[in-house]
Amino acid sequence: MLAGLQAALLSLLVVVLPAIAAYVATSAAPATTGIPWTRAVEVAAGLWLLGHGVPMTAAPSMTLVPLGLTALAVFGCYASARRSGYATRSAFGAGVGAYLGVVLVVGLATGVPLLHLGTGLLGGAVVAATGLGAGLLRRPEAPRFRDVVEPVRSRLPEPVAHGIAAGTTALATLVLLAAALATLWVVTGRSAVAEVVGSLRLDAVGGVVLAVGELAYAPTLVLWAFAWLAGPGFAVGTGTSFAVGGVQAGALPAVPLLGALPAPDVAGGVLVAVPVVTLLAGAAAALVLRRRLVTERALDAPVAGLVSAAAAGFGALVLAALSRGGIGPGRMTQLGPEPVLVALAVAGGVAVGALVVLLPGDRHVRAAVAGAARRVWSATAGRARRD
Repeated sequence: MLAGLQAALLSLLVVVLPAIAAYVATSAAPATTGIPWTRAVEVAAGLWLLGHGVPMTAAPSMTLVPLGLTALAVFGCYASARRSGYATRSAFGAGVGAYLGVVLVVGLATGVPLLHLGTGLLGGAVVAATGLGAGLLRRPEAPRFRDVVEPVRSRLPEPVAHGIAAGTTALATLVLLAAALATLWVVTGRSAVAEVVGSLRLDAVGGVVLAVGELAYAPTLVLWAFAWLAGPGFAVGTGTSFAVGGVQAGALPAVPLLGALPAPDVAGGVLVAVPVVTLLAGAAAALVLRRRLVTERALDAPVAGLVSAAAAGFGALVLAALSRGGIGPGRMTQLGPEPVLVALAVAGGVAVGALVVLLPGDRHVRAAVAGAARRVWSATAGRARRD
């Protein structure tokens, strides 16, 4: 229980304290006259809840989740559980319950509607369960992760179980490539980013607040790069598109991170072939399967390959959905990729890559193909003799 409570409060303070510091630094400005310090706390608490999927009460059109804050909350749960948790089911449940208690109290205190509060509780449960579970499994007295999931895994056919693991490998490969691509975008677009920062004319406190905000959305940029690698790309406002086939960029808000997005000339040509990386990820999944899966029938290899594609596609669907939302009214309600298109592109590429590498090397598949070819040849030859 203590680990969940500690993690929730610490991640909340990471957002609230800079907001209070910014309020104090600007309290003498005429624009802040009559605004209480509790308003800064309320806005910061809204941002923390947004990291759990709750639209901001002060700005209902702000729905794009700051995944950096989400990751910070997960890490806080992990660190707290690893340091002071107990590796028991009751301790895990109590920790998740304590975390959800903080989410509930903060949501009620900031006037979050009940429907949105339910979304926040669901998001908080995922955050707490992921972080606390991972942290408790690192405790000395904890069982191995393999032993924890074995009751579920043992109920699955071997091709399905290994296919899910291989699909996770393919998805992780694509995310790592997307992180490298996003870093490249930031490096090559640093002049545009610096130009936007300069135009904002921020003081020291404003610069720190801006830096925190940019870091909060850095993982979102990685997932947009993921959608770009897969092919469908993403939008930054209604009527815009950033994809390997072309860029249609409208007027963008003065957000430094958006200065790193691909320019119109970074599209088309050889870049159209970029989605081939999904096939390479599928090939990586096939290598995992060839090393771990012991096939007994001709269907085992294709089933494992297709399951790996489905697992990677489902993961891509979740990641794309997490990076989609709005940051304002009008055009800015449509940001991010289309989750279904990204999922289909990833699943299709991984399926092709996995099956091309996996099937020719499987002896059962080769035997089945050879047997089918012999039967077709025998049937054809028999008809020819009768004729």
